[in-house]
Amino acid sequence: MTAIRLMGIDPGSRITGYGIIDLDGPRARHVASGCIQTASDRPAPERLKTIFEAVAALIETYHPTEAAVEQVFMHRNPDSAIKLGQARGAALCAVVMAGLPVSEYAARAIKQAVVGNGAADKLQVQHMVKLLLDLSEAPPTDAADALAAAICHGHTRQTRQRLGAAAALAGRRR
Repeated sequence: MTAIRLMGIDPGSRITGYGIIDLDGPRARHVASGCIQTASDRPAPERLKTIFEAVAALIETYHPTEAAVEQVFMHRNPDSAIKLGQARGAALCAVVMAGLPVSEYAARAIKQAVVGNGAADKLQVQHMVKLLLDLSEAPPTDAADALAAAICHGHTRQTRQRLGAAAALAGRRR
């Protein structure tokens, strides 16, 4: 199996987390992670442009082959959900413009894949990301969430490949 590079994105209107990992078989290796911060005193369109350009620059720098983006969940405040959706859209546009395949995961599914509990808190996600990627310290919460999305996608991708191989083998036995 050849190593693949995955990019995870945790969208936010003020802070968008990103994480890049290399996946080689069952092993995941940290490549880069961090946060894209937008100026809260700038108009929304300018903040969306910042997110788009930063994600595009990360793709240009690290050359991921696939991306995983956390889905929007409905907040109690519709205005917050709209802002989050717009930030997510800016990040998705950058990924799609680069021609990368995109997979989308609910926050609960990401937490389940990384922590084993879909209701895990941010500290638990940070801790497990630190352990799984053998980091010296836990990344900031938004970066940890993005790395968790990439790890989740890696696990899901490998499971789909195994199921496809099993189905092909079962089909040949008929």
